[in-house]
Amino acid sequence: MKHAKRLPSFLVQRYKGWKATQFSENAAWYARLASEGQRPRAMIISCCDSRVHVTSIFGADMGEFFIHRNIANLVPPYKPDGDLHGTSAVIEYGVTALKVSNILVVGHSNCGGVEGCHEMCEGNAPQLEQETSFVGRWMDLLRPGYERVKSITDRRERLEALEKECILTSLENLMTFPFVAEGVESGELSLHGLWNEIGSGELQVYENAEFAPI
Repeated sequence: MKHAKRLPSFLVQRYKGWKATQFSENAAWYARLASEGQRPRAMIISCCDSRVHVTSIFGADMGEFFIHRNIANLVPPYKPDGDLHGTSAVIEYGVTALKVSNILVVGHSNCGGVEGCHEMCEGNAPQLEQETSFVGRWMDLLRPGYERVKSITDRRERLEALEKECILTSLENLMTFPFVAEGVESGELSLHGLWNEIGSGELQVYENAEFAPI
């Protein structure tokens, strides 16, 4: 491909450092993963924000989590229309092929996607209103959540509430997938909603109809 460029040197050096240390020290484990395949303990749906490092948060090693990242950790509703559905494909594979027993939806503070939805709903982001905006059409999933929090007067509190509504929206939409609903109802699958405060490192979990610190 004529547009491919040489890999940046800082990435080359980081790879070489990883290969010489972490990989070398755990070579037997990597060989086992390669030969036996993956058996992840849980599936994580998180935001692709570079500040959210879910494997570090849970102290996880390679092979433990089946991870999907997208803008604002959103799950769309089940829609088997023959179109392209990346997030839905990941959910199908994680539940039906890998048989994960837990799905974690992990949101976070200062989420740019959620803020974009907020500004779009407030009428302050015409670029996101355009049909050609992939981000805008994706964040349409959160419009009902905005309606539930728009009466909160403090902007920061409203945005945090919308970040948590985003997590709840994904949990609700997960249950529209028949194979997810069947797993939950049989007790073989559990769904969890979490919100990470980036600055303090706090992790809140949704239990008993509210978010509370772990």
